[in-house]
Amino acid sequence: MKDWEALFAKKLEQTDLGKDPAHDLAHFTRVVATAKALAADEGARLEVVVPAAWLHDLVNVPKNDPRRSQASRLSAEEALRFLRSVAYPEAFLDDIAHAIEAHSYSAGIEPRTLEARVVQDADRLDGLGAIGIARCFAVGGLLGVRFYDPQDPFAERRPWNDRENAIDHFHVKLFKTAESLRTTAGRREGARRAEFMRQYLAHLAIEIGGEAP
Repeated sequence: MKDWEALFAKKLEQTDLGKDPAHDLAHFTRVVATAKALAADEGARLEVVVPAAWLHDLVNVPKNDPRRSQASRLSAEEALRFLRSVAYPEAFLDDIAHAIEAHSYSAGIEPRTLEARVVQDADRLDGLGAIGIARCFAVGGLLGVRFYDPQDPFAERRPWNDRENAIDHFHVKLFKTAESLRTTAGRREGARRAEFMRQYLAHLAIEIGGEAP
């Protein structure tokens, strides 16, 4: 598998991943490492999990692009073209494509295999915890979103709105993804990371003079 992984990493290095630091090469390597750990705990096939994790966001579609919900399907299609070009075993390709398609939150595709659940959890875990907080603010910066609403930081008198406030994204999406994790190991790690994020919000509230929800 190491020889294959060298090819997958090289493919990513040659691919235009855009300028989003939340979806750079480091993101892929983190997701792969997490996916391997989850696969070991859950007994998933690495022949499916590893290439799917490496190639899950092969086609970059910005967060604010109307085609965002199609990104995982486009990535799966491009991944299959690449895997066939390097003669990856055909027997695994359908399951790899499904794992890539199903990983996306916005696509709303139900993962029907253990491997797809592992890859989905690995990607979602990267949006949680310390790295999740960093990624949230990085994307917010790219989209021109402020850190928080200075008049009502924790949405006590307004609805959550992550199109205007970065920390609102914790409640609009990220805490929900922590509750959506599908593997036992993933749920355990997701709960730990979500708790760290809640502690961060509590510290933030003290620093800005607000009250954490």
